[in-house]
Amino acid sequence: MTFHILTIFPDFFRGPLDYGIVERARRAGKLDIHIHDLRNWTQDRHRTVDDRPFGGGEGMLLKCEPIFDAVESILPGRQKGDPDRKVVLLSASGRRFDQALARDYAGLQELLLICGRYEGVDERVAQHLIDDEISIGDYVLSGGELPAAIVLDAVARLQEGVLGNSDSSVNESFSEPGLLDCPQYTRPEEFRGWKAPEVLLGGNHAHIREWRKQAAREKTARLRPDLLNS
Repeated sequence: MTFHILTIFPDFFRGPLDYGIVERARRAGKLDIHIHDLRNWTQDRHRTVDDRPFGGGEGMLLKCEPIFDAVESILPGRQKGDPDRKVVLLSASGRRFDQALARDYAGLQELLLICGRYEGVDERVAQHLIDDEISIGDYVLSGGELPAAIVLDAVARLQEGVLGNSDSSVNESFSEPGLLDCPQYTRPEEFRGWKAPEVLLGGNHAHIREWRKQAAREKTARLRPDLLNS
């Protein structure tokens, strides 16, 4: 799968994409990731990407011209609604990104993520260019770079061959709708008087599966009761 990230801070991604699963998958040829500097599609000597909002108000908005030019250059011939190539805007106003959406994106050939900045992006980008506008949570960040790295990681690990064990992306939080992953334990069996559950040590896989289902429900009820009520 090919990822594109459009940003005014391309150097930001030198860190998040150079470690762990994503970095190993890039070296193995499982992922193709391109970071694009939005300023390369500006037309003035100051490489201007933002301007004041019409009607007044605080802050600056990313202009639509360089974003349209960039997307049309990176994905030539692509039309809005293309089932294989999607363009997504990272925005505090977007719909909530979740595991189900990550799985939808994982089936694409190409995914282009636009990192919002300042007070937002000219609305004509949302209306006429992108396929989706998403947020990683109900809070405001300085820009879309951190969310883009998060979305890329969540989608990348669902690609075939990216994880060492294919079951790793199946048996985890949010894989079953409405449930977090069950509690997990490893050696030592006892630490400071706290013991791992006996059922996990006994080797009865039917009992272990039942314990994990019940433990997942209890953990979800404690930490994310909203999931059980959704």
